[in-house]
Amino acid sequence: MDNMEQLQAVVGEVQAARQQVANLRAQVVELETTVDSVQNQPAELALHQQMGGVLVEVSDREALLTELQETLATLNEHLVRFTERESQLMATYEQLQAIIKGSE
Repeated sequence: MDNMEQLQAVVGEVQAARQQVANLRAQVVELETTVDSVQNQPAELALHQQMGGVLVEVSDREALLTELQETLATLNEHLVRFTERESQLMATYEQLQAIIKGSE
């Protein structure tokens, strides 16, 4: 594979990584909002959770909150990894660009 083909492949990988980062960021924001809503929901009001196509009342708020926070932590870990991968791909992209410009 020549340098130009490598560059095109890296561009595709960068675009995919950026899309994954954007999706993860959106999920993190949504989950942070959910955690905040659960924490701020008054205890005297019912709290419901969607499970498949059914809305069920939550009987154990602390368990739900723990589950949400664990999921949030996992998403944040994935976000860090994908962000690092995106940075690595950008460095590779810049190196390939420099090589191609140097060979012209």
